Amino acid sequence: MSSSSSSTNRAATTQLLAGLSLTEDEHDDANKPLSEEYIEAYEKVMKEVLGWDEHEQLDFMEKVVQRLTHYQLGRVDNFLRPMLQRDFIANLPDHLAEMILFNVNAETLKSCENVSVNWRCALARGQHWKKLIEKNVRTDSLWRGLSEKRHWDRFLNISRELAGQRICEKFAYDFEGSFKGKFDMMMLLHVFYRKLYPKVIADISTIDINWRRGNYKLTRVNCHSENSKGVYCLQYDDEKIVSGLRDNTIKIWDRKDYSCRMTLTGHTGSVLCLQYDNRVIISGSSDATVRVWDVETGECLKTLIHHCEAVLHLRFSNGTMVTCSKDRSIAVWDMVSPREINIRRVLAGHRAAVNVVDFDDRYIVSASGDRTIKVWSMDTLEFLRTLSGHRRGIACLQYRGRLVVSGSSDNTIRLWDIHSGVCLRVLEGHEELVRCIRFDDKRIVSGAYDGKIKVWDLKAALDPRSMPGDICLSSLMQHTGRVFRLQFDDFQIVSSSHDDTILIWDFLDAPIEGTPPAGNARINQVARHLQQQQQQNGGGDADNVNPADIRFLQEMLGEAAAAPQAAAPQGAGADNDEESSSNEEDEVGRFRVAAARPRRRPQAAARQAANNPPVVRNPYLLQFQQMNGLPIFQPQNQDFLDQIEELQDHDD
Repeated sequence: MSSSSSSTNRAATTQLLAGLSLTEDEHDDANKPLSEEYIEAYEKVMKEVLGWDEHEQLDFMEKVVQRLTHYQLGRVDNFLRPMLQRDFIANLPDHLAEMILFNVNAETLKSCENVSVNWRCALARGQHWKKLIEKNVRTDSLWRGLSEKRHWDRFLNISRELAGQRICEKFAYDFEGSFKGKFDMMMLLHVFYRKLYPKVIADISTIDINWRRGNYKLTRVNCHSENSKGVYCLQYDDEKIVSGLRDNTIKIWDRKDYSCRMTLTGHTGSVLCLQYDNRVIISGSSDATVRVWDVETGECLKTLIHHCEAVLHLRFSNGTMVTCSKDRSIAVWDMVSPREINIRRVLAGHRAAVNVVDFDDRYIVSASGDRTIKVWSMDTLEFLRTLSGHRRGIACLQYRGRLVVSGSSDNTIRLWDIHSGVCLRVLEGHEELVRCIRFDDKRIVSGAYDGKIKVWDLKAALDPRSMPGDICLSSLMQHTGRVFRLQFDDFQIVSSSHDDTILIWDFLDAPIEGTPPAGNARINQVARHLQQQQQQNGGGDADNVNPADIRFLQEMLGEAAAAPQAAAPQGAGADNDEESSSNEEDEVGRFRVAAARPRRRPQAAARQAANNPPVVRNPYLLQFQQMNGLPIFQPQNQDFLDQIEELQDHDD
């Protein structure tokens, strides 16, 4: 239909309708029968309207509506309102309504509850809050861990009847007599899971705040080594901590009361590295041997003798084990059984002690005192590439996905793209050798010979726009000696030190009220304060600040409350067979600082923070983000905290 023809027809139709007295005030006789003239004209109009396209129909109806009286508009509104506000959930079969509601998020579920009684009953009948929680537990390690630690996992993935019975037991209800029928039980379950959800969200928020502010509840395990003090390595789970000590023993600690459950003896040198699974513990020592132990009985099942100097690190997974040594070599082993472990290949190429290895089904990654990281093919065991950039020996690394994170005796941490070999970011903050490092999807946690454990924001580290002061979240100081090893999960850090202790840093049950910002954020806060004071005083050297500012700086940094750092043991490097005669190499092949560096004055720390240079844009870092689908870092979202408060304050 041409536009001119359509326009002519619409004009004629409008004129025809005008002749039908549509705008007359005839509402006093609403039941008046329709005239023959109207019926005949109506049929003509409908035939014309149905022949138009959607846009033309809407244009025509708008013009008609504009000619109606207020009363007529009210009648049209009363007619349209039920059509536009149909309760599709109530009109659909139960299983379809539940399927729709199952695919909405928590905020939408909360809104749906307030629509009508029918919607709330549909949510209760479908146990949607329960299903949403179960889905999060299946797909998110943080939710899964919380369900176990808070013991509400026993209310999940069970029948409605059993869930009702357990809820009644929890709140001391009379299961048989308290409910008149299925509806009462249905609403009980609905309210329980609806109340549980915001509690979980609150726990998640608490954990995130505590990590960022450095709030924790500390548990200290004293290892009481008899001869040489120090805990070189550890691994933990919910039931135990397995630690390797400088006194040649392996000790297993019970997580319930942190008592020593078992002591394994057999090594004739310090236990420098270990790993365990549900069957065996495998340990490496400065006596150049690798031992395999039964994890339940502590029996030594196998002793592997291959390396000619200290075994500095080992990893095993899926029938393959990789060890590295002070003898500069890497050994790859086939694990047929705990008692049958055969060497497959020896990898050579490093020019100094190989301090750490990591691997997956694609690559073996090794780091050495020769300042390099080398990448080897897991399939062919051939050398692929070298990652260079550290200025001194590399003490630790972790590899996962495309990312390698390494720590060095140059006091820095570097992030690398394993495919291209490009350094993505350099993190500075430790004052001495970075001895241990771990990362997950959110954080990097590092421990160093300065006695500090630092928590870094991984997403910020991978964001080229982030400033250095935004990357370090907190700095933890409780060890009085060098930090040798650490491991962490969503809720805690477990660390070991030269001070002969194991520390458990709990971020779930720590208080969060009134805690000031931590880590570099505190330093930046003080630096801004001092900078403002200087501007008010007309500038000048940052060292020439008044004593009140220095006291303010010391108070904010908590220097008065910090534990004193233990001095290096006398004669280090001369009286232990695992220590090298090199001036730079420490007791497990790491490179150490030849002489202790003086502590920087508070004024210098403030000046450095205040005058931070702008971030150097790294094009490789942006490319790495794009290739791996990594989200761009954003600061803590206040809307998220507001959502938690709203959920908590919701009144059922």
